[in-house]
Amino acid sequence: MTHPAPVDVYVDVTSKLEIPENGTLSKVLYGDDRIRVVGFAFDTGEELSEHTATVPVIVQVVSGTFRFDAEGESWELGPTSWMHLEASVPHSVVALEPARLLLTLLKG
Repeated sequence: MTHPAPVDVYVDVTSKLEIPENGTLSKVLYGDDRIRVVGFAFDTGEELSEHTATVPVIVQVVSGTFRFDAEGESWELGPTSWMHLEASVPHSVVALEPARLLLTLLKG
């Protein structure tokens, strides 16, 4: 595995996550042996149906608004929102407007 640069900077991460018309984009922005950061961009109404992750994850909304469902609850999350999910927790997400998020996968 190659070693990452000592500093990785995205001054405007939204410029790397163009919102597709009637679709969803995902792009790996960073990865090493401890974490993987994936950027997602969703058009209005696009969703990820219920699924689980094999590792704990952190979700940070960058722009727009999402509805997240997990553990029988629902939250509306926007750019000031942050969420942690343990591994294997079933969850789903839908974009309520054009929106972007960062997903950080925490490796063991």
